[in-house]
Amino acid sequence: MLTRSVVGHACAVNDLDELTDWLTVPEAAEHLGVDVVAVRRLIQDHFLVAVRRGTPPVLSIPAGLVREGTVLPELPGTLTVLLDAGYDELEALRWLLTPDDTLAGSPLDALRAGRKTEIRRRAQALGF
Repeated sequence: MLTRSVVGHACAVNDLDELTDWLTVPEAAEHLGVDVVAVRRLIQDHFLVAVRRGTPPVLSIPAGLVREGTVLPELPGTLTVLLDAGYDELEALRWLLTPDDTLAGSPLDALRAGRKTEIRRRAQALGF
């Protein structure tokens, strides 16, 4: 289960704070127009990715994963590729958010710009 696997990473997330704005699960639910249970299900089913941040640790979702009242459509498949490549949720999130000079932004920026195929190819290559 996702929430168990990210608990140990609470301190390791601090370096991501400068890369994105964060939403709590209730805030994400409000942005998506669903209840908290539905957001937790999206996280559990890897349609969204979340990590525990802060003290006390609070399950948090990068705001850039939610767009116009919905989960970024390119995200679930990309998460699947990253998880299949052996990344855990925190590593996948770090890869998505970290700027890459060859992309002129982060992989998440490229996904949001419609470059899904390129990003998934890169993610797939990480597993080899």
